[in-house]
Amino acid sequence: MSALSTPLRLGFLASHGGSNMQAILDAISDGSLPAEARVVVCNNSGAGALERARKFGMAAAHLSTGTHAEAAALDAAMVAVMQKHGVELVVCAGYMRKVGPAMLAAFPNRILNIHPALLPRHGGKGMYGMHVHEAVLAAGDAETGVSIHLVNNEYDRGPLLAQERVAVQPGDTPEVLQQRVLKTEHQLYPETLRRIAAGEINLDTAG
Repeated sequence: MSALSTPLRLGFLASHGGSNMQAILDAISDGSLPAEARVVVCNNSGAGALERARKFGMAAAHLSTGTHAEAAALDAAMVAVMQKHGVELVVCAGYMRKVGPAMLAAFPNRILNIHPALLPRHGGKGMYGMHVHEAVLAAGDAETGVSIHLVNNEYDRGPLLAQERVAVQPGDTPEVLQQRVLKTEHQLYPETLRRIAAGEINLDTAG
């Protein structure tokens, strides 16, 4: 892969509210992250991330099995949108579908994901959203956290780029724990991108 530019040219994948995307957009706006938000692709036409994109002035597209019935066609369409907008780094921000082989081939070592636990614990298929926090509490873990990793063809198994620990407190419910972890997500994602932009994290040698 060619070296990343500064500012980073970001594309986003989101399924719902896009609060992590918003945290990154805020960091771009306040000048702490040297990046350009080029486009967001959502597989949900009612995703709040689409409205966040509109407010920011960023391009947005709805691509899903509703627009492309065949998986290969959908995968190719997503690649086409990212390439049309000059994206060099794809940021998954609450994207609930597995990234397809065409996207992985078009952006090798250039697709990031965030996970609300300390991978490899509580990762894998079906481990997303509230399910993760329920699993942490059911396991009696004293701490959880946030992981940012590169995306490959296995759920939550790509090379780790950054982690931040979050304490589990007595009396935590999954909902309370989720909110505490989310605050850390909103800090760690922009900071990790800043470190990538600064050359402190080399995606080609990660893992």
